[in-house]
Amino acid sequence: MVNFTILAGGYTSFVASYLFNSDTNALTLLNQSPTGQNPSWISRHPTNKSILYAVNEDSPGNLQSFLIGKDGALSQPIDTIGSQGNSPAFTTPLSTGQVAIMNYDSGNGLIVPTVSGNPLEFTSSYSAIKFDAPVSHPHMALEHGSEVFVPDLGADKIWRLVENGGPGQFRVQGQIDQPKGSGPRHIATRGDTLFTVHELASTVTQQLIPPAPNGTTPLLANFSILPPGLPQGAAMAGGEILLTEASARFPEPFVYVSNRNTGVQDPRGDAIAIFRVEPRLALVGFVYTGLDQIRGMEFGGPEDEFLIASGVAGDGGVIVLRRTEGGQNLELLARNSELPTRTSFIWLN
Repeated sequence: MVNFTILAGGYTSFVASYLFNSDTNALTLLNQSPTGQNPSWISRHPTNKSILYAVNEDSPGNLQSFLIGKDGALSQPIDTIGSQGNSPAFTTPLSTGQVAIMNYDSGNGLIVPTVSGNPLEFTSSYSAIKFDAPVSHPHMALEHGSEVFVPDLGADKIWRLVENGGPGQFRVQGQIDQPKGSGPRHIATRGDTLFTVHELASTVTQQLIPPAPNGTTPLLANFSILPPGLPQGAAMAGGEILLTEASARFPEPFVYVSNRNTGVQDPRGDAIAIFRVEPRLALVGFVYTGLDQIRGMEFGGPEDEFLIASGVAGDGGVIVLRRTEGGQNLELLARNSELPTRTSFIWLN
């Protein structure tokens, strides 16, 4: 028997933990740990696996740190700082010991240093990063070499940030322009290749990362992620993008992209689109989940065999799927509906 503990953020005032038993395909709700309001996005320290960071997606917003205990139960917040903006929808730690948080509704963000030797505590040595665009909705931060890429759904750009004089001080050194009106939401990189899911266009694109600081490159691929047979009145929006590498059981890399239907619901639920990566991005097919507006999904288990996902609306709960056919398909293993919605996940083992 293999048991996996998984943390799940959401638009509540707690972070939940689940136990997934891969022998019996049972998904059990374990804990609901109190946090600040709306810990919609959670992330784990890259080396100290007992540390969790969470946003409070409020106006104004916060960044919090926690210790992870037995069965995924969290401590009380260890440190809390303001995000200096509204509705922070994403946070992630960097390899430098700093933690990025992006404010979706105020077009700015922070990259916050932590105390040397104590990544639970934030320092006060940081300045807000403002994104200069008529409309700015930064939605993610991804470390790439010495840069931090920030997809901006409102500006149709991926901003390129670099440290500017020391930890906590960052500047925009350039941008990677995206198709007008596409709304780049989340990104993944593989070597010198950039994959972007566009919320407003419901597309996924592939391009080479241009040399810094400014510029763009032709799109090598540009696919719709709309599943076939949508009901009249459906209103689709791109959600999450995940990339898996080849392994012994899954001999080639794949990209998995979620859709969010904010209109008339499809009885099949929202779909996850699966793409082959090599030699070039190519659509393999769609898997329907029974979920409403998939906002969070995450791979876990040996060789990223399992995928956990949930919607931000409806009552579909949390599901676990298994990759099959070498990664070309997904099958539903478990569903837990005790909490109707969740928005982000972390596999603890």
